[in-house]
Amino acid sequence: MAIPETRLPSDDLINQLSGTSPDSALGQLRAQRPDIIRYAEGNYRALLEPQDLAGVSRIERELIALRVATLTASQPLAEWHRTRLRELGVGAAEIAAVAGADIALLSPRQQGIIRHVDRVSQVPATSTAAHLAELTAAGLSPRDIVIIAQLTAFLSFQVRTLIGLRLLAEDL
Repeated sequence: MAIPETRLPSDDLINQLSGTSPDSALGQLRAQRPDIIRYAEGNYRALLEPQDLAGVSRIERELIALRVATLTASQPLAEWHRTRLRELGVGAAEIAAVAGADIALLSPRQQGIIRHVDRVSQVPATSTAAHLAELTAAGLSPRDIVIIAQLTAFLSFQVRTLIGLRLLAEDL
C-alpha cells in the first residue's frame, strides 16, 4: 500500500487531536521523527480516506473508528469520528448506537462489523473461523475483513499514541 504525501505539520492529525502545537516542546520532539508523522498520516488516509474503498464504505470505516475510540475511551478521537460521520450524513441515532451498547439500530451488516471490531479489540483470542464466516455471510470479502482488521489495529495505534503524548506533555 503506497503511503500518500503527508499534510503540513500544522495539520498533523495526531498533533491536532492531542492539542500539540508544532512549535511546542512536544511538537518539536515529534518533528524530529518526520517519517513517523508521515507514515501515521499516510496510513490514516490510506485506511480512512482511500481512493479505492474496496467493499468497506467510508461510513463503515468511520463507524469502526468511532467504535474503537469509544471502546478505548479516547474522547478526542471519538469526537473526531462523530463529526466525520455527521459530515457524511449519518444520523444522531446511528452514531449513538455505535458509541453505545445498542447496535440493534444498525443494519445487520453494520452490526456484524461492530461485533467483530469489539471481539478483535477486546478479546482477539476468542475469534474463530465461524466469526469470519459471519462476516462473509454479511457480504464482506476476505479483502474487506483484512481492511477492518487493519483499521482496528491502526486506530488502536492512534489511541496509544495520543495517550503517550498526553503523558509526555505532563512531563515536559
